[in-house]
Amino acid sequence: CSGPSMEPTIQNSDIVFSENLSRHFYCIRKGDIVIVKSPNDPKSNICKRVIGLEGDKVCTSNPSDFLKSHSYVPKGHVWLEGDNLRNSTDSRCYGPVPYGLIRGRICFKIWPLNDFGFLRASPNGHRFLDD
Repeated sequence: CSGPSMEPTIQNSDIVFSENLSRHFYCIRKGDIVIVKSPNDPKSNICKRVIGLEGDKVCTSNPSDFLKSHSYVPKGHVWLEGDNLRNSTDSRCYGPVPYGLIRGRICFKIWPLNDFGFLRASPNGHRFLDD
């Protein structure tokens, strides 16, 4: 993962471990961090957190927007956002992402050693809607 979009959870120099079986068995859940083929550039991968699964209601506006807008994630898609909402190009820009673009799920951080282990929960947990 490179770039600032997943800070503070994943820093630019961190090394993470990912697996790709979850995507095949449709075991991706809200809150998981996934590696996805970029909807904007199919030659590159992006790293984002799953905020919504098909049928979920999600907030489609930016945190600073006065009026909040909501939408439902269509069948066969996920809603992805970076943990660094102010510096992330994600589903708020390009919309829901087809499930088929998911390449893997990040399980834990390997480097730096002092931060080794499972990844922390989303700093934006309030954006997960349950209705």
